[in-house]
Amino acid sequence: MARVVLKMSGEAVIDVDNGGIISADRLDEFSRQVAAALDADPNLQVGLVVGGGNIIRGKSLRGIPRITGDYMGMLATVINALPLKDSLAKFGRDSRILSGIDMPRVAEPYIQGRALRHLEKGRVLIFAGGMGNPFFTTDTAAALRASEIGASLLLYAKFGTDGVYDKDPRRFADAVKYKQMSYGEFLTKNLQVMDAEAVSLCRNHELPIYVFDTEGENAVREALLGEVEAGTYIGPVAAPTIDGQTTR
Repeated sequence: MARVVLKMSGEAVIDVDNGGIISADRLDEFSRQVAAALDADPNLQVGLVVGGGNIIRGKSLRGIPRITGDYMGMLATVINALPLKDSLAKFGRDSRILSGIDMPRVAEPYIQGRALRHLEKGRVLIFAGGMGNPFFTTDTAAALRASEIGASLLLYAKFGTDGVYDKDPRRFADAVKYKQMSYGEFLTKNLQVMDAEAVSLCRNHELPIYVFDTEGENAVREALLGEVEAGTYIGPVAAPTIDGQTTR
C-alpha cells in the first residue's frame, strides 16, 4: 500500500489569463491527474495540501501583525480546498477536507484516526487550515500531516521550478540543479525551495521528499506513481549529486 502526501503551491491554481485568484481549469487538470494516478494504482492513497499564496501571503503583509497574517493565510488554504474538493468529484473521486482550524460547516477537524479511516475507504484527503497555529507554513504542515498518517513519500509540486537548485534558476542562468541530496545538505546550504522546518521534520521521521514541477505534462500523475525522475530527491543519501554527477 503506497501512501503519499502531495503539497501544491497556491500559485499553481492562479487564473493567469483572466487575472483571477483561482482557475477552475487548472484545478480540474490537477484533479484529473490525481484521479488518473488512483485509477492506475488501486493501492495508492493520497493526501493533498494546497497553499494559499494565490490569495494571500500573511507574512508579507505590511502593517499586519505576523500572527494575524498567518491566520489569514491558513484561511486562504481552506478557500482553495473547497473548489479542489468539488473538482475531484468531477472525476469520480470522493474526498474530505480536514482542517487544522475548526470550521465544521465547511470542513472536518483534523484527527489522525479519522484521516486514516478516510484513506482506508479510498477517499482523497485534503489537508487545509495549516497546522492551526501561527509561525508555521503549509510546507511544514504538509510534512507534519505526512508524518502523522505514515506516508512513505512527500511530494512538493512547485510552480515553474523543476527541482532544487543551488540558486534561483529564474534569476540566475547559471543555476545548477541537484538530482538528489541529503536532508543535512539541504539544511546546510540554506536553500529556499521549501522551509527548513519542513525538511528537519522529514529528517526526524526519515520521510523522503521529491520536488518536481507541476507544469510538466502529466507531471502530477507520474510523480504520484513514481514514474518521473526529472525532479530532486531529498532523503537519507550520503552523496548528493548535481545533474547526475556526485558533488564529493
